[in-house]
Amino acid sequence: MNNLDNFYLNKEEPNRSCLLALRKIILDLNCDITETKKYGMPCFCYKNKMFCYLWTDKHTEEPYILFVDGNLLDYPQLEKGTRSRMKILRIDSNQDLPLKTIHTLLDAAINLHKKSLR
Repeated sequence: MNNLDNFYLNKEEPNRSCLLALRKIILDLNCDITETKKYGMPCFCYKNKMFCYLWTDKHTEEPYILFVDGNLLDYPQLEKGTRSRMKILRIDSNQDLPLKTIHTLLDAAINLHKKSLR
């Protein structure tokens, strides 16, 4: 078991299952996506450029996807909060995952990175 696996396995249910499902969704999105750990959290890179993280809110323990260039994504489901560059998509781990929304946002984030790599 590696350090990344420990991040997921140390979470309580239902967050553990939710985060593992999100991990699989992100990694299955594109063969150029890799996972690493940065700042103590799982970080996903597209062609070695960070594009999103998985984390849980420190107050509510609610999982979320943090989009690195979220400020360039204009979707009402994303929250900016006090962040200047990043936005988050909160996930209710007690509900079915909003797969359409997740895929739409991940695709948009990947497309941003594809444009910047040209």
